[in-house]
Amino acid sequence: MIIGVPKEIKNNENRVALTPAGTQELVKNGHTVFVQSMAGAGSGFSDEQYTLAGAQIINNAAEVFAKAEMIIKVKEPIEQEYKLIRKDQLIFTYFHFASYEPLTNAMVESGATCLAYETVERSDRSLPLLIPMSEVAGRMSIQEGAKYLEKPLKGRGILLGGVPGVKPAKVLVLGGGVVGTNAAKIAAGMGADVTIMDINLDRLRYLDDVMPKNVHTMISNDYNVRELVKDHDLIIGGVLIPGAKAPKLITRDMLKTMRPGTVLVDVAVDQGGCIETCKPTTHEDPTFIIDDVVHYCVANMPGAVPYTSTLALTNATLPYAVRLANKGWKKACSESAELRNGLNVVNGDIVYKAVADAFNLPYTDVKKYL
Repeated sequence: MIIGVPKEIKNNENRVALTPAGTQELVKNGHTVFVQSMAGAGSGFSDEQYTLAGAQIINNAAEVFAKAEMIIKVKEPIEQEYKLIRKDQLIFTYFHFASYEPLTNAMVESGATCLAYETVERSDRSLPLLIPMSEVAGRMSIQEGAKYLEKPLKGRGILLGGVPGVKPAKVLVLGGGVVGTNAAKIAAGMGADVTIMDINLDRLRYLDDVMPKNVHTMISNDYNVRELVKDHDLIIGGVLIPGAKAPKLITRDMLKTMRPGTVLVDVAVDQGGCIETCKPTTHEDPTFIIDDVVHYCVANMPGAVPYTSTLALTNATLPYAVRLANKGWKKACSESAELRNGLNVVNGDIVYKAVADAFNLPYTDVKKYL
């Protein structure tokens, strides 16, 4: 198979979808790999490293897309890439379709096969290609939140861990999944007073057992969320419904009950956000303020730490990429329920129900193509 790796062009996106090590693995399996020049530079990988691993370097994205049967990316295609994607081409990347209808429509019109990292799902409901970036984003949410609590950045002016004689900051984490667990772990390690909320009592029991003593658990419902936001300094939104829009747990009216300088970090922004006032921001301009509450809603948080993120992501995606290249997407998805769950759009049809439901569009059973 001919595989193309274009350079990511989303604002401040420095990750790359394939490392030189991954390139070598695909070449070893008999595949041709085209990598756009400087695609790996932001993550610390040179064109020379890719060449030594067996890749062919191409100077422009249009040629990479034109030559490749499978495109491997990190982030969803953006508008200037739409026209480069063609019928029957396989695109393997994060899509987060349910949060952006123009992307969904563009991929439907392209006739391409869109296999989304975020909906590749195992029988135990875990999301193996979302987990590594959720781990990074969860940990980063505290790092960024602690920074924006500083007064010069319009925060409350409170140190996350406090000091002897002064109470630490209070951190509220919405969602006890991968993002929330990693956020709570880092916040607790920095000495904050942490509360983590979830709707699953079994999950809360588990977290109560494994988390340090400065992490408390509470059942998530509208009443409890409304009460806790009033006196927490940093609030992390980390809820997820695979492939679907995130539920709005913090509504516009709750902002007026928060203290000035409270910081909200919405890690769920890729899926539409779990904070009603959330709108996607970039690393270049990461925050905005509504009702004296600081909103940090960067849609590609792990892109700020590309070396760590690229290695973490490609450790997870490479085995699936090799399987797709070796067998072709139809056979690979027929044999693997995990990969089959990743199919979102095929030949102009939406084959993932949550995406169709998000925009009231027709849904087609993926079995039509397998």
